[in-house]
Amino acid sequence: MARILQLPGSPSLAPMKFCPNCGASVTLKVPAGDSLPRHVCEACGAIHYSNPKMVIGCIPEWESRILLCKRAIEPRRGCWTPPAGFMENGETTAEAALRETLEEANARVEIGDLYAMLSVPQVNQVHIFYRARLLDLEFAPGAESLEVALFEEAEIPWKEIAFRTISTTLRHYYADRKQGRYGCHSGAILPLK
Repeated sequence: MARILQLPGSPSLAPMKFCPNCGASVTLKVPAGDSLPRHVCEACGAIHYSNPKMVIGCIPEWESRILLCKRAIEPRRGCWTPPAGFMENGETTAEAALRETLEEANARVEIGDLYAMLSVPQVNQVHIFYRARLLDLEFAPGAESLEVALFEEAEIPWKEIAFRTISTTLRHYYADRKQGRYGCHSGAILPLK
C-alpha cells in the first residue's frame, strides 16, 4: 500500500477510487519524478492530477455604476457578486467572463483589462476578474440570479457581498477609481484566524 503524503499547509486531494480512463482502482502516491501525491492507476499507468478550479468574472461598468447579481444558488444564496463562475474546458478566460455575464445577468459586455487575480488555496481555486463595459441596459436575472442591479459606490451592499474575493476586488476597484487609474491586482485570500 502506498504511503499517503500530505505536505504541511497543502490541501488534501478530493477522493478518487477508480481510473476514469480504464476503470481500475487507483492508488494515492507520489509518482516517480514528482513531489506531491497523485492518484495513480497501476493498471494503465495514468497519473490523475487534481488542480485548482478557475473562477472567472468581470466588473461590468455603466457610467459610474457597476452591475451586481444576487445569487439564487448556494453557496451564499441571497448575497451579491459580479457575474462570475467556473471556467469551462475549451474557453479562454475572457470567453468565460463573457459567458458567465450572459448566463447570470443576461448582459452583454465588452471585456477590458485583466483587473484582479486572487488565489484561494483553502478551496483550491483562483478567482480572476476583468473590467468590462456594459454595451446596453438590457439585463435581467439569469437562472443563477435572483436579482440584477446597477450600484453606485455608496449603494454597494457590503455586508451582503458573497465572498471575500469579491469585497477585496471591489475595494481595489473603488480605490483605483478615486486615483483615476486602474491597476492589475493579485494576492491571496487566506483563512480568517
